[in-house]
Amino acid sequence: MLAVDMAGDSVKARNGTMVAYTGQMNFKKMSGGGDGLRGMVTRRLTGEQMEVMEVKGQGTCYFADKATEVNLVRLNGETLYVESENLLCTEATLHTGTSFTGLNGMASGNGLFTTKVEGHGWAALTSKGPAIILRVSQGMPLRVDPGAYVAHTGNLNRSLKSGAGWTTIIGEGGGEAMQVEFAGEGLVYVQPSEKMTFGGDV
Repeated sequence: MLAVDMAGDSVKARNGTMVAYTGQMNFKKMSGGGDGLRGMVTRRLTGEQMEVMEVKGQGTCYFADKATEVNLVRLNGETLYVESENLLCTEATLHTGTSFTGLNGMASGNGLFTTKVEGHGWAALTSKGPAIILRVSQGMPLRVDPGAYVAHTGNLNRSLKSGAGWTTIIGEGGGEAMQVEFAGEGLVYVQPSEKMTFGGDV
């Protein structure tokens, strides 16, 4: 659970994640995840369903989602790419939008677009179990099961790869696993749990 102390300031949170609050709070639904009309149209076209509310007031507001772990990420001008279902809450100073992922998103079952968060401030991410942070450096690419991926930052290129050799591990009827490869310089957040993906259960 995330406890946010507010003194007249505001935060943006995914709809339905407020579980309790003390003091005086005002809740306002934001169209298209806070991106205005253009953002709303973009989300409808891309199929990304993330409804956001603005919470403003005096007191403490508590956020949670299905008892998942909460991971805090500090952004200092860089961009955070995160699955919309893993974005719990952000400071109002951060801007949210959409980013094209293509087949990478299709493999993870989240569609062609993912959510991007930009600016200076804190973002809270959820994960099934405590997320670990894996560093990617030049010449040392990282492969991640799409169902375990949560988010990433940095100058990273994503590409979909087939899991050659995995069929002998998962059995003849398991199909060929797909993985997302990250190359470049950056950080990847991975959860110790896997959701169902189009790439297969690995």
